[in-house]
Order: sequence, then C-alpha cells, then structure tokens
Amino acid sequence: MEKIFKTLDEQIAILKSKNLTIDDEQYVKNILLRENYFFVNGYRYPFYKSLNDKTFLNGANFREIYALFYFDRQLRNILFKNILILENNIKSIISYELSQRYGYKEKHYLNPKNFTNEPHKYRQVNDLLRKVKRQITINGNQHAATKHYLSNYGYIPLWIVVKVLSFGIVGELYTILKKEDQQSIADIFHIDVDSLLIYLPIIANYRNLCAHEDICYEHRTQKEIPITKYHQNLNIPLTNGEYIYGRNDLFALIIILKQLLSTDDFHLMFKELSYEIDYLSGRLNSIKIDKILDKMGFPPNYQEIVRMD
Repeated sequence: MEKIFKTLDEQIAILKSKNLTIDDEQYVKNILLRENYFFVNGYRYPFYKSLNDKTFLNGANFREIYALFYFDRQLRNILFKNILILENNIKSIISYELSQRYGYKEKHYLNPKNFTNEPHKYRQVNDLLRKVKRQITINGNQHAATKHYLSNYGYIPLWIVVKVLSFGIVGELYTILKKEDQQSIADIFHIDVDSLLIYLPIIANYRNLCAHEDICYEHRTQKEIPITKYHQNLNIPLTNGEYIYGRNDLFALIIILKQLLSTDDFHLMFKELSYEIDYLSGRLNSIKIDKILDKMGFPPNYQEIVRMD
C-alpha cells in the first residue's frame, strides 16, 4: 500500500480517530512539524490497548507520547556522552598496551606478526591492517594532531592514530590481538577476555544507534552478554532458566558500563538517567513507568546496581 503525504491536520485526524486525546492542536502541530510525524509515531506502541487492537488506551494523551519521545532523546544523549568517554578509555588503553609492547611507529605496531597467528583469522588480520593504514592515509593531513606528527616526525604514533579510527575498527582490532595482549587489556577492566569480546560490538551498536537518533529505550541487540554477578545479586527473575532482564536489552548496556566506566563516571551517568526516568514517570497518566522500565529491561530494583561492587 502506497504511503502518501498527509498534512498536519490529516495527521492529527488520524491520531484522534484512534482514540488519542489531543487537547491543544496547535501544540501538536508544532511538535509534528518540528520533530516529524513518523519519528514521534514510533513511540505510540506502549499506549495501544493491545498489539491487535491498535487504538489508544482510554485517556492516552499526545503529550504522553511526546514525553516518551523526549525521554528517549535525553536517554540517547546521556548514553552517547558516556559511550564516548568509554571509547576514549578503550582506545587509550589499547594504544598504550600495544605501543609499549611493539613500538610507536606504524611499521612497528602494524606489523602482522604482532597479531594472532590463528589460520582462520589470517585474512581478517590483513584486511583490518589495510583499513587502519587507509585511515592513516586519508586522515593524516586532515587532523591537527596527525598532521603535526607527520610534518615534524614523519610518522603517527598509535595513541594519535586511534583518535581517527572508528570505534568499530578499534573493537575489531581487539579481536585479532594475541591472546596475551587481549588478556592484559581485559585485566585493566577486571573482566575476562570473552566478555570484552562480546561487550565491544554491543557498545558500538548502541553508539551508532544514539548517533543516528534511532529508538533506544526498547532496543535489543543480536548478542547476549554473559551472566554476571549483577544478574544474580539483583535477583532478576528467570523464565525457562533464562534471566528476563539484562541480557540483550538496555539494562545489559548498563551492566557493561557499570563494569567498564570509572566509578565516578558511572555514578554521574546513573544519576542523570534516574532523573530522566523520574521526570518521564511524572508525565505519564494512561500507563505506569513500570511498563517503560520493562521495555528497557530494567528490573524494579534497578537502582541497587549503583551500590554494588
């Protein structure tokens, strides 16, 4: 069925026909014009009577949908800011460990012999090193720091190169390191290598989602994180032997950030997040905040994670 352009009045008429309360049409028009009907409408589902009956709950108001939309924007901003902090931490640690072990010039730290010699990863190693070299070539004269090193020293050390590499490439770089190098990096974060190998692409996934303003609060990742002490200590319920929260949902990301961010950074992030949850709760009338927390994968006692070691 072809989707055709609809005026703001037509968009409002559609929402009203589905039992949505609109108490100020000019306010709604301003929101729809500024934010886009399609994007705002992506937050309507928690306010439906059911998945089959796609009409709104009695008393559901457009302001509630916009409140959830706004909450998700604030959530993305908080997460993105802290993922960038973590990204810098990870890049710094990887560059330090590899520079210390293999040297600070490209011909040293990009030597294929420095990476895994597992036969099935031979192609991946060479492809990834080509990507890194390409980024150095492309960005070498475009960034002040890389240009400075090229002009004055004729090379770019790894701790500068990581600044121009995407987080995805840095995450993939970790997968081709020698086992002992993977271990030394994981030890700094006090986690095991297998967990970090799973965490990095999940972090990259959320980073891209936040950067492109996709719906975040109910996002699910393809990979599940391993069971941690936080799942157990929070007494997260089990269904068929599987924890119902904190495996591939937003709370799984919170568990990752709990382990990888500094204590101060995590506490500040969580304080901001809790404020936004409380603010949203005060703006909901037709549903309770518990419904949104459930979609986020947050257990009722989620705040206890802050006080856990």
